Amino acid sequence: MPNVDAYEREVLSAFEKGSLKSVATKSELEKFKAAARATAVKDRRVNIRLSSIDLNDIQIKALEEGMPYQTLIASVLHKYVSGRLVEQKSLITDRSTQATRKRPAG
Repeated sequence: MPNVDAYEREVLSAFEKGSLKSVATKSELEKFKAAARATAVKDRRVNIRLSSIDLNDIQIKALEEGMPYQTLIASVLHKYVSGRLVEQKSLITDRSTQATRKRPAG
């Protein structure tokens, strides 16, 4: 088992004993189930090209979130098309500006 702190051991123990109870209402559960069903339907394949820097950053974020990077990409795209992803005013970082400047001409 990976490094687990005292709180996580307590939660795991409670889960294994069956003493955890859901606090979600029936309507919330139905909403979550519907969202899961809609999200789980992956019937098309898409290939895209990304910069190495962006892919590396995505993979790092995915590790931080504890999910595969392709799942993170799909989630971000889903949130964008459903209007739940809000663009920040300035998305340009020092690193991305430097990477743009270093690209060879031509």
